[in-house]
Amino acid sequence: MPFTVPLPRTSPDGGIARWYEDELGWAAVAGPPAGLVTGLRFDVLEVPAAAGRGVLRRMGATTGPVALMGRRMGLLVAAGSAEELPGLLDWLEWGGISLDLAVLGADGRMTAPLPPGWSGSGAPGASVWLRAPVPGREVESSLPALRSAPWGVAGAPCLVRLVAAAAAECHRVRLLSARTRGAAQQRSPQRFASS
Repeated sequence: MPFTVPLPRTSPDGGIARWYEDELGWAAVAGPPAGLVTGLRFDVLEVPAAAGRGVLRRMGATTGPVALMGRRMGLLVAAGSAEELPGLLDWLEWGGISLDLAVLGADGRMTAPLPPGWSGSGAPGASVWLRAPVPGREVESSLPALRSAPWGVAGAPCLVRLVAAAAAECHRVRLLSARTRGAAQQRSPQRFASS
């Protein structure tokens, strides 16, 4: 029987990928940076961080794991949700509106945050868990899903509510950003060309 040494809490990216595979059963790839493969156990709804904070306020504790990735926030949703998103946005009457909302599904990757309890370099923009998955607990049953989907579990958060909140918050952030840019342009002196 081969002797194995436990990984230190500050192990390199290969250790991070191995932790996700061993502790959560998630497909991961070593980095740098280590990545989590989407579309198998979960998909990721990705929004600007400001919109994500609004979604978390609206939804309370009814979201699954949530990661902050620099200026973006990733909300884990049930696998297969990426395929449903365009139709869901149309049904919610957000189709055709420019939203800074993306989804990672089959064959996608999200940067793996440091596992809970690990110390890291604190690099600016590093991916971190805001709501971490819990090892030993079934993660999929806590992910937002469509109720009628085969992976939808009774008591799981509703994907429709999450997408509606995310779309509204993305739109709100976009409007506030446009208003701020417009106010800044009005305050700056106008320059005219002299003839």
